[in-house]
Order: sequence, then C-alpha cells, then structure tokens
Amino acid sequence: MRMGHFVNFKEELKKRTEEAERVIRKYLPEESGFAKTMAEAMNYSMTAGGKRLRPILIRETYRLFGGEGVLCEPFMAAMEMIHTHSLIHDDLPALDNDDYRRGRLTTHKVYGEAMGVLNRAYEVMISAFDLTEDKERVIAAMRIMADKTGINGMLGGQSVDVENDGKPLEREMLDYIYKNKTSALIEASMMT
Repeated sequence: MRMGHFVNFKEELKKRTEEAERVIRKYLPEESGFAKTMAEAMNYSMTAGGKRLRPILIRETYRLFGGEGVLCEPFMAAMEMIHTHSLIHDDLPALDNDDYRRGRLTTHKVYGEAMGVLNRAYEVMISAFDLTEDKERVIAAMRIMADKTGINGMLGGQSVDVENDGKPLEREMLDYIYKNKTSALIEASMMT
C-alpha cells in the first residue's frame, strides 16, 4: 500500500488473497502414485476457497518487520493446511457431521473419513530450511506453529469444545475455547 494515496481495501484484499492462493497452490502435492487419492483429497480441500486470512497475516506481518523474499511462503501454505485440516475435522460425522463446506461437499463425503492434510503442513514448513541460512529463524517459527496448533492451542481448544458440546459453558471455559480453538491460529500467523 502506498502512503498518501487512497487505497481501496477490497481491491488490496483481493490482490493479497490471490497472492496467498498462488503460494498455497505451489505447495500442494502431485496427484500421482500410490497416494494419489490422498493427494486428491488434500487438493480438493485446499482449493475450496476461503478468505485466506491466516496466510495473508503471515505475509503482511513478515513485510511489516522488513521481511523480503519467499521465506514466509512455506509457513503461509502450512498455516492454511492446518486451518483446512481443522475444518475437515470439524465436519466429520463424530463432530458436526456437516455435508457441505465452502459451497461444496465436505472432504469426508467425497473421499472418506481417513483423508486429511495436517502432516503435509509440517512437510511444507520443513522446506523453509532450504530457503535460508538462518536455520534458527525457521526453528523458532516452527516452534510457534507447533505450540499454537497443538494441545496448548487449536487442538486443546477443539477438544474442550467437543467434550462440552451441548452443555452450558461457564465464561472461563468459553474464553478458553475462543482463545485456543479460534484465535490461536491468528496469533500463530502473526508471531510466525
């Protein structure tokens, strides 16, 4: 964005969303070999659209602190994979049992319940080591991602949400769910 010029937020957001889409597609697996169905399921889920807010926050925070180049891109793609995995998980019959997500059949309806994208996210993050000599930076970013997506973050919040589904919640527990299930990935996007 240029200082002193009027900026159309919707146009800028559209540009950044398109940029995030390009980055995400760059890290999708090839649909070939014995694991072709798994790759197809991943790609089906990852190309279903969405706001791409978390990858955009990673790129913009990276730029805000002087980051240039592609070092943040594996984390952009991985974050969207983790977020998409959480949506796939939410849609499963044992949880919300949803048939549609982002205007199309849910992944489990098309490919079965065993398909997911979470491990691919970690494979993608590890590829950041090839982009820099500063290995400590990559390790620090991966540590944040692991913490904010694990039991102390998204998974912890999700488990408390599922365990208490349909029960009246005290404010403290509701805040825990919001902080962990909902906001942990946004925090991770900016901290990474």
